Amino acid sequence: MKAVLCRAYGPPQSLVLEDIAPPVPVDGEVLVRVNAAGLNFFDTLIIEGRYQTKPAFPFSPAAEIAGTLADGTRVMAYVGYGGAREMVAVPRQKIVAIPAGLSDEVAAGLCVTYGTTLYALKDRGHLQWGETLAVLGASGGVGQAAVEIGKAMGARVIACASSPEKLAVAKSLGADEMVDYESHDLKEALKSLTGGKGVDVIYDPVGGRHSEQALRAIAWGGRFLVIGFASGEIPKLPLNLVLLKSCDMAGVFWGAHTEREPALHRENMAQLLAWAEIGTIKPQIHNTYGLNQIAEALGAISRREVKGKAILVI
Repeated sequence: MKAVLCRAYGPPQSLVLEDIAPPVPVDGEVLVRVNAAGLNFFDTLIIEGRYQTKPAFPFSPAAEIAGTLADGTRVMAYVGYGGAREMVAVPRQKIVAIPAGLSDEVAAGLCVTYGTTLYALKDRGHLQWGETLAVLGASGGVGQAAVEIGKAMGARVIACASSPEKLAVAKSLGADEMVDYESHDLKEALKSLTGGKGVDVIYDPVGGRHSEQALRAIAWGGRFLVIGFASGEIPKLPLNLVLLKSCDMAGVFWGAHTEREPALHRENMAQLLAWAEIGTIKPQIHNTYGLNQIAEALGAISRREVKGKAILVI
Protein backbone atom coordinates (compact mmCIF):
# COMPACT_ATOMS: atom_id res chain seq x y z
CA MET A 1 0.00 0.00 0.00
CA LYS A 2 1.03 3.63 -0.45
CA ALA A 3 1.83 5.81 2.55
CA VAL A 4 3.18 9.30 3.16
CA LEU A 5 6.14 8.92 5.51
CA CYS A 6 8.06 11.28 7.72
CA ARG A 7 11.50 9.65 8.02
CA ALA A 8 13.21 12.62 9.67
CA TYR A 9 11.98 15.94 11.05
CA GLY A 10 11.66 18.60 8.40
CA PRO A 11 9.30 20.73 6.29
CA PRO A 12 6.41 19.28 4.26
CA GLN A 13 8.70 18.93 1.23
CA SER A 14 10.75 16.35 3.13
CA LEU A 15 7.83 13.89 3.32
CA VAL A 16 8.05 10.89 0.98
CA LEU A 17 5.42 8.71 -0.68
CA GLU A 18 6.39 5.04 -0.53
CA ASP A 19 5.01 1.52 -0.88
CA ILE A 20 4.96 -0.31 2.44
CA ALA A 21 3.39 -3.50 3.78
CA PRO A 22 -0.25 -3.21 4.89
CA PRO A 23 -0.83 -3.22 8.67
CA VAL A 24 -1.94 -6.42 10.39
CA PRO A 25 -4.67 -5.74 12.98
CA VAL A 26 -4.14 -7.16 16.46
CA ASP A 27 -6.86 -8.10 18.94
CA GLY A 28 -9.37 -5.29 19.30
CA GLU A 29 -8.40 -3.61 16.02
CA VAL A 30 -10.07 -3.42 12.62
CA LEU A 31 -8.53 -2.66 9.25
CA VAL A 32 -9.84 0.52 7.63
CA ARG A 33 -9.27 1.23 3.95
CA VAL A 34 -8.80 5.00 4.08
CA ASN A 35 -10.83 7.06 1.61
CA ALA A 36 -10.16 10.52 3.07
CA ALA A 37 -7.96 12.02 5.78
CA GLY A 38 -8.20 15.40 7.45
CA LEU A 39 -5.16 17.62 7.97
CA ASN A 40 -4.70 20.14 10.79
CA PHE A 41 -2.18 22.80 11.80
CA PHE A 42 -0.57 20.42 14.29
CA ASP A 43 0.39 18.17 11.37
CA THR A 44 2.81 20.90 10.29
CA LEU A 45 4.34 20.80 13.79
CA ILE A 46 4.50 17.04 14.31
CA ILE A 47 6.60 16.50 11.16
CA GLU A 48 9.11 19.10 12.42
CA GLY A 49 9.35 17.75 15.96
CA ARG A 50 7.63 20.81 17.41
CA TYR A 51 4.54 19.05 18.80
CA GLN A 52 4.02 17.33 22.16
CA THR A 53 3.36 14.02 20.37
CA LYS A 54 6.57 12.60 18.88
CA PRO A 55 5.91 9.30 17.07
CA ALA A 56 8.72 6.89 16.24
CA PHE A 57 10.10 7.17 12.70
CA PRO A 58 8.87 6.54 10.13
CA PHE A 59 5.32 7.77 10.70
CA SER A 60 2.52 9.31 8.67
CA PRO A 61 0.77 12.58 9.51
CA ALA A 62 -3.05 13.07 9.47
CA ALA A 63 -5.10 12.51 12.62
CA GLU A 64 -8.60 12.11 11.15
CA ILE A 65 -9.72 9.41 8.75
CA ALA A 66 -12.85 8.20 7.00
CA GLY A 67 -12.89 4.89 5.17
CA THR A 68 -14.38 1.45 4.69
CA LEU A 69 -14.26 -1.80 6.66
CA ALA A 70 -13.95 -5.20 5.00
CA ASP A 71 -17.74 -5.65 5.16
CA GLY A 72 -18.34 -2.33 3.37
CA THR A 73 -19.31 -0.32 6.45
CA ARG A 74 -18.20 3.32 6.17
CA VAL A 75 -16.55 4.61 9.34
CA MET A 76 -14.61 7.58 10.67
CA ALA A 77 -12.03 7.73 13.45
CA TYR A 78 -9.58 9.98 15.24
CA VAL A 79 -6.18 8.26 15.20
CA GLY A 80 -3.83 11.04 16.39
CA TYR A 81 -1.39 10.49 13.52
CA GLY A 82 -0.82 7.86 10.83
CA GLY A 83 -3.83 8.56 8.61
CA ALA A 84 -2.03 9.58 5.40
CA ARG A 85 -1.89 6.08 3.96
CA GLU A 86 -4.16 3.66 2.15
CA MET A 87 -4.89 1.38 5.12
CA VAL A 88 -4.84 1.85 8.89
CA ALA A 89 -5.40 -0.57 11.76
CA VAL A 90 -7.70 1.18 14.25
CA PRO A 91 -8.92 0.11 17.71
CA ARG A 92 -12.55 -0.92 17.30
CA GLN A 93 -13.64 1.37 20.14
CA LYS A 94 -12.49 4.41 18.13
CA ILE A 95 -14.59 3.91 15.00
CA VAL A 96 -18.01 5.46 14.37
CA ALA A 97 -20.31 4.61 11.46
CA ILE A 98 -20.83 7.36 8.86
CA PRO A 99 -24.46 8.11 7.90
CA ALA A 100 -25.43 7.30 4.31
CA GLY A 101 -26.10 10.94 3.46
CA LEU A 102 -22.64 12.22 4.43
CA SER A 103 -19.48 12.14 2.30
CA ASP A 104 -16.19 10.66 3.45
CA GLU A 105 -14.52 14.03 2.88
CA VAL A 106 -16.85 15.83 5.28
CA ALA A 107 -16.71 13.02 7.86
CA ALA A 108 -12.89 13.03 7.77
CA GLY A 109 -12.78 16.69 8.77
CA LEU A 110 -15.19 16.59 11.70
CA CYS A 111 -13.19 15.01 14.50
CA VAL A 112 -10.72 17.62 15.73
CA THR A 113 -12.45 20.99 15.39
CA TYR A 114 -16.06 19.92 15.93
CA GLY A 115 -15.19 17.11 18.35
CA THR A 116 -13.17 19.49 20.54
CA THR A 117 -15.98 21.99 20.52
CA LEU A 118 -18.89 19.69 21.33
CA TYR A 119 -16.91 18.16 24.18
CA ALA A 120 -16.09 21.69 25.41
CA LEU A 121 -19.58 23.16 25.24
CA LYS A 122 -21.60 20.09 26.25
CA ASP A 123 -19.41 18.15 28.66
CA ARG A 124 -17.10 20.80 30.14
CA GLY A 125 -19.14 24.00 29.83
CA HIS A 126 -22.63 22.52 30.28
CA LEU A 127 -24.05 25.12 27.89
CA GLN A 128 -27.82 25.41 28.27
CA TRP A 129 -30.55 26.52 25.89
CA GLY A 130 -31.00 30.31 26.07
CA GLU A 131 -27.59 31.03 27.64
CA THR A 132 -25.07 33.46 26.19
CA LEU A 133 -21.88 32.11 24.63
CA ALA A 134 -18.90 34.31 23.73
CA VAL A 135 -16.52 32.76 21.19
CA LEU A 136 -13.02 34.24 20.96
CA GLY A 137 -11.18 33.67 17.69
CA ALA A 138 -14.57 33.06 16.09
CA SER A 139 -13.26 32.83 12.51
CA GLY A 140 -10.70 30.09 13.23
CA GLY A 141 -11.37 26.38 12.84
CA VAL A 142 -12.59 25.63 16.37
CA GLY A 143 -14.09 29.13 16.61
CA GLN A 144 -16.32 28.52 13.59
CA ALA A 145 -17.32 25.16 15.05
CA ALA A 146 -18.20 26.87 18.35
CA VAL A 147 -20.49 29.34 16.59
CA GLU A 148 -22.32 26.53 14.78
CA ILE A 149 -22.56 24.16 17.73
CA GLY A 150 -23.49 26.99 20.09
CA LYS A 151 -26.44 27.84 17.86
CA ALA A 152 -27.36 24.14 17.55
CA MET A 153 -27.49 23.97 21.36
CA GLY A 154 -29.77 27.00 21.55
CA ALA A 155 -27.34 29.65 22.78
CA ARG A 156 -27.15 33.33 21.92
CA VAL A 157 -23.72 33.50 20.32
CA ILE A 158 -21.43 36.53 20.51
CA ALA A 159 -18.59 36.14 18.01
CA CYS A 160 -15.33 37.89 18.91
CA ALA A 161 -12.52 38.33 16.38
CA SER A 162 -9.83 40.78 15.26
CA SER A 163 -11.34 42.25 12.08
CA PRO A 164 -14.66 42.96 10.33
CA GLU A 165 -13.76 40.40 7.67
CA LYS A 166 -13.32 37.64 10.25
CA LEU A 167 -16.54 38.63 11.99
CA ALA A 168 -18.38 38.42 8.67
CA VAL A 169 -17.42 34.74 8.52
CA ALA A 170 -18.87 34.16 11.99
CA LYS A 171 -22.04 36.04 11.08
CA SER A 172 -22.53 33.85 8.01
CA LEU A 173 -22.45 30.83 10.34
CA GLY A 174 -25.25 32.23 12.52
CA ALA A 175 -23.59 34.40 15.18
CA ASP A 176 -26.10 36.75 16.81
CA GLU A 177 -23.70 39.54 17.83
CA MET A 178 -20.18 40.52 16.82
CA VAL A 179 -17.29 42.17 18.71
CA ASP A 180 -14.10 43.39 17.02
CA TYR A 181 -11.68 43.16 19.93
CA GLU A 182 -8.96 45.07 18.11
CA SER A 183 -11.10 48.22 17.94
CA HIS A 184 -13.35 47.77 21.00
CA ASP A 185 -12.75 46.99 24.67
CA LEU A 186 -13.80 43.34 24.91
CA LYS A 187 -14.93 43.50 28.55
CA GLU A 188 -17.12 46.54 28.01
CA ALA A 189 -18.56 45.20 24.75
CA LEU A 190 -19.55 41.87 26.31
CA LYS A 191 -21.03 43.62 29.34
CA SER A 192 -23.02 45.94 27.10
CA LEU A 193 -24.36 43.12 24.90
CA THR A 194 -25.55 41.21 27.98
CA GLY A 195 -27.16 44.18 29.72
CA GLY A 196 -24.49 44.14 32.40
CA LYS A 197 -25.19 40.52 33.39
CA GLY A 198 -22.10 39.07 31.74
CA VAL A 199 -21.53 36.04 29.56
CA ASP A 200 -22.60 32.58 30.72
CA VAL A 201 -19.95 30.61 28.81
CA ILE A 202 -16.66 31.87 27.33
CA TYR A 203 -14.92 29.73 24.70
CA ASP A 204 -11.27 30.73 24.44
CA PRO A 205 -8.93 29.07 21.93
CA VAL A 206 -6.80 32.23 21.65
CA GLY A 207 -5.27 33.09 25.03
CA GLY A 208 -3.13 36.20 25.29
CA ARG A 209 -4.35 39.58 26.43
CA HIS A 210 -8.01 39.03 25.55
CA SER A 211 -8.51 36.19 28.04
CA GLU A 212 -8.54 38.40 31.13
CA GLN A 213 -10.82 40.94 29.45
CA ALA A 214 -13.28 38.16 28.67
CA LEU A 215 -13.05 36.71 32.19
CA ARG A 216 -13.88 40.14 33.63
CA ALA A 217 -17.11 40.03 31.61
CA ILE A 218 -18.22 36.57 32.78
CA ALA A 219 -21.58 36.16 34.50
CA TRP A 220 -22.10 34.99 38.06
CA GLY A 221 -21.73 31.21 37.94
CA GLY A 222 -20.32 31.37 34.42
CA ARG A 223 -17.93 28.88 32.82
CA PHE A 224 -14.62 29.83 31.18
CA LEU A 225 -13.38 27.16 28.75
CA VAL A 226 -9.63 26.97 28.09
CA ILE A 227 -9.30 25.50 24.58
CA GLY A 228 -5.81 26.57 23.55
CA PHE A 229 -3.41 29.44 22.93
CA ALA A 230 -3.46 30.34 19.23
CA SER A 231 -2.00 33.76 20.07
CA GLY A 232 1.16 32.03 21.30
CA GLU A 233 0.77 33.56 24.76
CA ILE A 234 -0.46 31.65 27.81
CA PRO A 235 -2.23 34.22 30.01
CA LYS A 236 -1.73 34.50 33.76
CA LEU A 237 -5.23 35.13 35.05
CA PRO A 238 -5.97 36.65 38.49
CA LEU A 239 -7.81 33.98 40.48
CA ASN A 240 -9.61 36.59 42.57
CA LEU A 241 -11.87 37.11 39.53
CA VAL A 242 -12.87 33.45 39.66
CA LEU A 243 -13.72 33.85 43.34
CA LEU A 244 -15.64 37.11 42.92
CA LYS A 245 -17.76 35.77 40.05
CA SER A 246 -18.19 32.32 41.65
CA CYS A 247 -17.37 31.00 38.18
CA ASP A 248 -15.70 27.87 36.90
CA MET A 249 -12.60 27.55 34.73
CA ALA A 250 -12.46 24.30 32.78
CA GLY A 251 -9.64 22.90 30.70
CA VAL A 252 -10.52 21.14 27.46
CA PHE A 253 -7.94 18.45 26.61
CA TRP A 254 -9.89 16.75 23.85
CA GLY A 255 -7.17 14.36 22.70
CA ALA A 256 -6.83 12.83 26.17
CA HIS A 257 -10.62 12.73 26.50
CA THR A 258 -10.90 10.48 23.43
CA GLU A 259 -8.58 7.96 25.11
CA ARG A 260 -9.97 8.18 28.65
CA GLU A 261 -13.68 8.41 27.77
CA PRO A 262 -14.10 6.49 24.49
CA ALA A 263 -17.82 5.85 24.91
CA LEU A 264 -18.57 9.55 25.45
CA HIS A 265 -16.31 10.41 22.50
CA ARG A 266 -18.23 8.04 20.20
CA GLU A 267 -21.52 9.49 21.45
CA ASN A 268 -20.33 12.99 20.58
CA MET A 269 -19.07 11.91 17.16
CA ALA A 270 -22.41 10.29 16.39
CA GLN A 271 -24.18 13.54 17.32
CA LEU A 272 -21.89 15.58 15.06
CA LEU A 273 -22.37 13.19 12.14
CA ALA A 274 -26.14 13.37 12.57
CA TRP A 275 -26.07 17.17 12.67
CA ALA A 276 -23.83 17.28 9.59
CA GLU A 277 -26.11 14.92 7.66
CA ILE A 278 -29.15 17.19 8.14
CA GLY A 279 -27.23 20.46 7.72
CA THR A 280 -27.40 21.72 11.31
CA ILE A 281 -23.64 22.12 11.07
CA LYS A 282 -21.94 22.69 7.72
CA PRO A 283 -18.25 21.80 7.79
CA GLN A 284 -16.36 23.63 5.07
CA ILE A 285 -13.81 21.91 2.83
CA HIS A 286 -11.15 24.30 1.57
CA ASN A 287 -9.70 21.87 -0.97
CA THR A 288 -8.98 18.20 -1.57
CA TYR A 289 -5.52 16.80 -2.35
CA GLY A 290 -4.00 13.48 -3.38
CA LEU A 291 -1.39 11.76 -1.22
CA ASN A 292 1.28 13.07 -3.59
CA GLN A 293 0.06 16.63 -2.92
CA ILE A 294 0.40 16.57 0.87
CA ALA A 295 3.30 19.05 0.85
CA GLU A 296 1.09 21.52 -1.03
CA ALA A 297 -1.74 21.00 1.45
CA LEU A 298 0.44 21.39 4.55
CA GLY A 299 2.12 24.44 3.01
CA ALA A 300 -1.27 26.11 2.57
CA ILE A 301 -2.11 25.33 6.21
CA SER A 302 1.23 26.76 7.39
CA ARG A 303 0.61 29.98 5.46
CA ARG A 304 -2.87 30.29 7.02
CA GLU A 305 -4.47 30.14 3.58
CA VAL A 306 -6.90 27.36 4.42
CA LYS A 307 -10.49 28.34 5.19
CA GLY A 308 -12.16 25.19 6.45
CA LYS A 309 -10.45 21.82 6.11
CA ALA A 310 -7.71 20.50 3.85
CA ILE A 311 -8.63 16.91 3.00
CA LEU A 312 -6.50 14.15 1.48
CA VAL A 313 -8.51 11.97 -0.89
CA ILE A 314 -6.94 8.53 -1.07
